Amino acid sequence: MTVEFKGLETQLIHAGEPRPRIQGAVSIPIFQSATFECSDEVESKQDSYYKVKYIRLNNTPNHQVLHEKLAILEKGEDARVTSSGMAAISTALLTVLSSGDHLLAQRGLYGGTYDLITKDFPSFGISCDFIDGGDPDSWERKLKSNTRAIYAESVTNPLMQVGELQALVEFAKAKGLLTLIDNTFPSPVNFRPIELGFDLSLHSGTKYLNGHSDIVAGAVIGRGELIERIDHRLAHLGGTLDPHACFLLHRGMKTLALRVKYQNQSALQIAGFLEEHPSVARVNYPGLKSNAAYQRACRWFDGFGGMLSFELKEGLLGAKRFIRELRLPVEAPSLGGVETLITRPATTSHSGMDAAERQKSNISDGLVRLSVGLETSEDLLDDLEQALNA
Repeated sequence: MTVEFKGLETQLIHAGEPRPRIQGAVSIPIFQSATFECSDEVESKQDSYYKVKYIRLNNTPNHQVLHEKLAILEKGEDARVTSSGMAAISTALLTVLSSGDHLLAQRGLYGGTYDLITKDFPSFGISCDFIDGGDPDSWERKLKSNTRAIYAESVTNPLMQVGELQALVEFAKAKGLLTLIDNTFPSPVNFRPIELGFDLSLHSGTKYLNGHSDIVAGAVIGRGELIERIDHRLAHLGGTLDPHACFLLHRGMKTLALRVKYQNQSALQIAGFLEEHPSVARVNYPGLKSNAAYQRACRWFDGFGGMLSFELKEGLLGAKRFIRELRLPVEAPSLGGVETLITRPATTSHSGMDAAERQKSNISDGLVRLSVGLETSEDLLDDLEQALNA
């Protein structure tokens, strides 16, 4: 029987854990076995293929504990882990969309998702139009008779925009559309989209859920019948998460609340500092009162996250010099780890977009994205200041 816990911190540690503990182990063991012994009871069940424990089916004990924990954290009926964030996104979209269908997607998405939708989906017969997440009055004009779903990001990558999420859910329900949202940046600590009415919440578990920059993983959380359909598609597409990666993701999630709450606090300080610095032209962070999405973020989020982006007045040349002068942040892609990472999206997350596409999305070559880690905030501020001054 699943025990209900009030606090998210308690859920992260105890929800979904095996009872009784396996051989008394406080940490769940790694079940490094590709297959498991069948029993007469399993073989007698209908559709037994999907009830047999087998790594490709994402249903070993290491998978199952994550599925239950993730579902409880975001108030979903069920969940599945995948081999990467893109495996979660592509499998979920290919489950709810078929040839001849049309998708509405929020403008300003992560580069990998944008490439999937614009470059791969046309060959599957799936079309897409992009909408302004902050302008609900414009959505109706992009709607078609074959539109089946709307895709959004809780906080967009890399401009940290927060759209009219509640209006998006209400619009989708009125038009009979499914709603999918990438919730990687806020994590369940800051936002739980299913509480707002979204059908599916997606994560790159590589980022905040794991938090240590040492695995690649993904997750899908949502309504039971949708997760069942995704599970079937996932078994055939093969986006399996290895048991050892399951173990590391499970371990990383235990400290998720502590990490994210500190990163919320530190990033807010850094965003405020950058906004006031004379060398900085613009800061993108939903926790700043000057941000267009500030009121929306206050309404739905429990924290503003550890991600921010900004542009220097000296543009690309200034950005390159600034990054070169830094001592603490590591210039590397990805995000959400214990170490602070810095990158220019034009050369990493959005390098697959051509220059014209990036310009249309307001992603300049000099845009700098910062993933705030767990270093002492004062040390990060000192380092940022000396690099800007240099």
